[in-house]
Amino acid sequence: MAIFEMVLALLLGAALLSMVARSLAVPYPTLLALGGMALALVPGLPHIALPPDLILAVFVAPVLLDAAHDMSFRDLKRSWRPVLSLIVVAVGLTTAAVAVTARFFLPDMPWAAAIALGALLAPPDAVAALAVMRQVAPPHRIRTVLEGESLLNDASSLLVYRLAVGAVATGGLSAAEAAPTFLLVAFGSVVAGWAMAKLASDLLRRVSDAPTATILQFVTTFSVWLIAARLHLSEVVTVVSFGITAARGSTLAMPADVRVSSFATWGTVTFLLNVLAFTLIGLQLRPILQTLEGRQSATWLGFALAILVVVIAVRLAWVMFYGTLHREDPSMPGAMTRMEAMKAALVVGWSGMRGIVTLAAALALPEGFPYRSFILLTAFTVVLGTLVLQGLTLKPLVAWLQFKQDHIIEKELALARAAALKAVITALSEEEGPAAERLRLEYTAKLEEAGAGRDPHGSSDTLLRSQVIPYARRAIDALRDNGRIGDDAYRQVEQELDWLELSTRA
Repeated sequence: MAIFEMVLALLLGAALLSMVARSLAVPYPTLLALGGMALALVPGLPHIALPPDLILAVFVAPVLLDAAHDMSFRDLKRSWRPVLSLIVVAVGLTTAAVAVTARFFLPDMPWAAAIALGALLAPPDAVAALAVMRQVAPPHRIRTVLEGESLLNDASSLLVYRLAVGAVATGGLSAAEAAPTFLLVAFGSVVAGWAMAKLASDLLRRVSDAPTATILQFVTTFSVWLIAARLHLSEVVTVVSFGITAARGSTLAMPADVRVSSFATWGTVTFLLNVLAFTLIGLQLRPILQTLEGRQSATWLGFALAILVVVIAVRLAWVMFYGTLHREDPSMPGAMTRMEAMKAALVVGWSGMRGIVTLAAALALPEGFPYRSFILLTAFTVVLGTLVLQGLTLKPLVAWLQFKQDHIIEKELALARAAALKAVITALSEEEGPAAERLRLEYTAKLEEAGAGRDPHGSSDTLLRSQVIPYARRAIDALRDNGRIGDDAYRQVEQELDWLELSTRA
């Protein structure tokens, strides 16, 4: 009962801190981590300890799937070069720099253990960065790069981490042996995620009850993660592949009431998981301090702070260097000038807050792992340090840089709404009677509103739901499939059509 009461108190405290963070216009992950740390120092409170594998499955899998579902595949393809540079080069450089720094401070630390430390510190947690992005509305391209990185950087870093941990256990692993394993796991994970998405979509398409469909979605998400783990694949890559494939389905594949209900549930659950995850980060301070001893703890804390500087500096240096080399196609929507690209690189480079994946990977190290206590302390220091230092300064940085608004989403929304309305008018032209004529006139006026960039309101006529709305859905499907709109505009118009359809039901 004490644990249950503790969880309820955590939820209440986290909700209050989230409200405070919103009122202060600061990212909620920072306040939650600090609040959890303060709570961990209160004597007499029970300690909440979760197995690291459970932490990753519970806190990472649903959030990752939700992000993969919302990610615009078109925009991800357009930004594949900067995203690839972050998930491969930035992760590799951070891993190597941290490993070398750790070995400099602790020469007797095995190379495999140092590489494991570097790999678990390499992946940023984009939740905190995106919490800031939503407050300041930066150019769409910056959000695309950060969201794309957040989907895949965990995969590349955790693959290196597992190879390094395995090397400690087996006594060594050469690069020639590791490379084929790395590629095989990555390819197999993509294929497995795609195949499971096809099977799950066929199953969910047969379910018309909203609560049942939502339960099946969560069960499927955790099942995909567990199956990938059993097959020794990358759980992260498998879930991302699963989410992106499932999101490409037509808007006609799921009933409107099921989609509206499940989307609302997913939004609430993923926010709750993020809240608990960042609170859990702070709560790990007590067990970490219990593993340290006297003077050694002060020395190791100094080493950990030095590694924090290295982690921040390496990412920032690489992103700024890449920004000087990368040239964008000026015909691409949202293309930036050279000056704008350098400002964007500065924001992306400073958006390197670490989170629950880093801490869970550190906690997952087996007892007896070389310098496990030092790795735990360093992981906590880097996570908390980046959340506070970068989390509290990212918004002022974005505001100071004064980015121009690109209005990409607004333009695509107008295009999607106009296409949907044209499809409605075309469908109504085939109908006869006063109701069809009235709706033709009404939606012709709405088409003019959409063309002017205004948000047209829907009608409540049952004719729309029964015969017309499917034409509008096919129209926005076609726009997304040919790349004229991204998933941001697509999802918003899909939601508008859902509510329009539901409003016509008795």
